[in-house]
Amino acid sequence: MRFVIITGLSGAGKSEAIRSFEDLGYFCVDNLPGSLIPRFYEMCRESSSIDRVAVVCDVRGGHFFDQLHESLEWLERSGYEYRILFLEASDDVLVRRFKGSRRRHPLAVTGAIQQGIQEERRRLEGIRGRAHRIIDTSALTPHRLKETIAALFDERSQERMTVRIVSFAYRLGLPPEADLVFDVRFLPNPHWVESLASCTGRDAAVVDYVFKWPVTQQFMEKLFALMEFLMPQYVNEGKSHLTVAIGCSGGRHRSVAVSERLADFLRVRGYAVAVEHRDLASS
Repeated sequence: MRFVIITGLSGAGKSEAIRSFEDLGYFCVDNLPGSLIPRFYEMCRESSSIDRVAVVCDVRGGHFFDQLHESLEWLERSGYEYRILFLEASDDVLVRRFKGSRRRHPLAVTGAIQQGIQEERRRLEGIRGRAHRIIDTSALTPHRLKETIAALFDERSQERMTVRIVSFAYRLGLPPEADLVFDVRFLPNPHWVESLASCTGRDAAVVDYVFKWPVTQQFMEKLFALMEFLMPQYVNEGKSHLTVAIGCSGGRHRSVAVSERLADFLRVRGYAVAVEHRDLASS
């Protein structure tokens, strides 16, 4: 049985995530107290009709959530498999989302959103360290998040090679999970064009600027040729997941545009692709 525990920061997209799992055919439960996971797991195992389960377990459970670690240790002692999906986002993005929704942060006792976020980060530090997958949703739309979850947890997409493309800023460090890393800091930088500095690699004006240069066109030809060669080799070797990281100075213009273009190239060739712009909200 596939058993996925969704947790993470309030406002990071757990509600959207559980809907994505439901669309994938998982049996889903929101806000399950951590202390009930052993009993719930046994109940699901006894059912002949349930083979994929996703539950959300977070600080809304109060002191019951604090027993999550004990429940995970019970699962491990019992030899039961599980996966933890941890969702997070930058403080600025979380504050904007709470203000936009006009909802109170569950740990913001005095109403100070930032204070609640910091307390929640502290309480979740241990479970974050046990997570099998961490997704930063700062720059992800609901559609992108759903696409990412499908690439990671849908067996139908896992019958073929699934690719996760991550754009990033070198000043904030390389993505530690990357299998391949491409440095595009040598490409002409839209940051120095006054009319483009505030835009991103998703905007048409930036895309046109990045790809109009011969050096960019030559690089993309070579990148496409390399990926066209590598992908079948990885598939033949038995690799089912590949993370490609593309970095520039600020993670806002060049790396974003190149990541999107590479994703389109791979999708046309039948690969399941998820794109994450890790540092777009931080730049």
